[in-house]
Amino acid sequence: MGVLVRPFVGSFALVVVFQVVGAVAGLVPLLAVVELGRLLLQAGPLDEGRVWFVVLAGAVGLFVRLVFTAASSGVGHLLDGRVQLSFRRRLAEQLGRVPIGWLSGRRTGELAKVVGEDVSAVHPFIAHTPGDMVAAFVVPLVSLVYLLTVDWRLTLITLGPVLLAIALVPLMMTPARRREQEEFDGAMGRISDSVVEFVRGIAVVKAFGGAGRAHRRFRTAADEFVGTFSRWVRGVSGIAAGMQLALSPPFVLLAVLTGGAVLIGDGSLAPADLLPFLLLGLGLTAPVASLGHGFDDMQAAHRAVGRIRDVLAVPPLPEPAHPATPEGHRVELRGVRFGYDDDHEVLRGVDLVLEPGAFTALVGPSGSGKSTLIRLLPRFFDPTHGAVTLGGVDLRDLADRDRNRLVSFVFQDVHLLRASVADNIALAVPHADREDVVRAARRAGIHDRILELPRGYDSVIGEDAGLSGGEAQRLSLARALLADAPVLVLDEATAFADPRTEQAVRRTLAELRGERTVLVIAHRLETVADADTVVVLENGSVVERGTPAELVARGGTFSELWKGVAQ
Repeated sequence: MGVLVRPFVGSFALVVVFQVVGAVAGLVPLLAVVELGRLLLQAGPLDEGRVWFVVLAGAVGLFVRLVFTAASSGVGHLLDGRVQLSFRRRLAEQLGRVPIGWLSGRRTGELAKVVGEDVSAVHPFIAHTPGDMVAAFVVPLVSLVYLLTVDWRLTLITLGPVLLAIALVPLMMTPARRREQEEFDGAMGRISDSVVEFVRGIAVVKAFGGAGRAHRRFRTAADEFVGTFSRWVRGVSGIAAGMQLALSPPFVLLAVLTGGAVLIGDGSLAPADLLPFLLLGLGLTAPVASLGHGFDDMQAAHRAVGRIRDVLAVPPLPEPAHPATPEGHRVELRGVRFGYDDDHEVLRGVDLVLEPGAFTALVGPSGSGKSTLIRLLPRFFDPTHGAVTLGGVDLRDLADRDRNRLVSFVFQDVHLLRASVADNIALAVPHADREDVVRAARRAGIHDRILELPRGYDSVIGEDAGLSGGEAQRLSLARALLADAPVLVLDEATAFADPRTEQAVRRTLAELRGERTVLVIAHRLETVADADTVVVLENGSVVERGTPAELVARGGTFSELWKGVAQ
């Protein structure tokens, strides 16, 4: 945690200083009551001047406590906001840099917990724990110093319950308790993940009659959480009960009164001297009781920051120290091999050239490596062996901004922002004027549908703009066309399209011939009938390449696929 909060050490120290001053000042009214009681109980005439001085001192102490405690709380909450903002910004930047392969291997619920719950878990540590911890140490220390000046024997008796409670604290931090807490956190993450997956897939689940199984999976996660939580509670409940009993006012009062009665009975303690122990002794318990909550908050924050640190520690794809400048837009894959893990190679020595202005189609059976191959172009992954070049430059030697400017993508799984339709289209070109947005929408065959929305291009996705899967894909295609990148890659761009829309997309692709380098993945072979070159992948290797007519005449894999469509 130290490294992550180091930029805020100065503000954190200010919170602690304010809290120390406020805590010490908060003892002044109690000491004033004690001294006032002594003055009223002492024999002889009453010193009115001293009485008023004590009353004034108590009032000033109370005022100083209010001011500095409020200042500490205010600065602490402002600091908490800055820390959480810093964490979320760093996580957002990190998630934008890490390999997409790492992201695809993480569950949505787990990452949502890190960015949401784990960042929020630092709030008690920053905004509240300093006050609790200062009060737990400073208040008892100052109180004990004062009580020792009154009677050291009764001070030790008063301190007994506090020492007993503190002795139980290590039992809350044993390896078994930490393991139970980690299991509790893991169970919470599994519940979050199961909820996210269930909600996102509810339509498919219900359509195929799997609601019962999906509910059972959620119930299983919930049952596991209940079991984990029960084990954790059983492990700490006895210790927590013992601490609460030791710090309870009746127990402390019993100890002080018993000890005081014995000392007063043997004449070694004046009755008036019992008063500070009754007031300050009971005041020792609340700060020490907050230690348990403070330690809980510290441990929770420590675990949360550990998970945040794990995400921030994921190494991004290495960036070139001296980015190169590509010449032209020729894309080439040379001897490319890639696997998501060491045991399974998805691409096996792929050689492929995408000539500038050419329309290349990539086809093959499911699992042949088509989607993996195109994800090398935006450098979602780096090849294990070989190289992917753009304009003669290895993608690893290109700056991110250059690569993003030169290559646009339309993926099968489209994600639209909760923003206006126009803003979604202009995502890569935020300052594009409306005419350019409309022109891109027309070319993608989505303009007429947009005009049917309640507010046209100003309709907001998820509010008054509901689009089908095919319409969302066309919107994504309009986004890519507006970006005007010289290389355009489409992954199943017509997967959800109706025949009319598919024809419109095919016309758009035909218009792009000679204008842009286009690579298209398609299971609908009609979409690639006009391609300049068709590349057939099978088991991660290129098994055929040529024009559609040549491959049909050759009688190989593509021909078999084409005959299947014709039938």
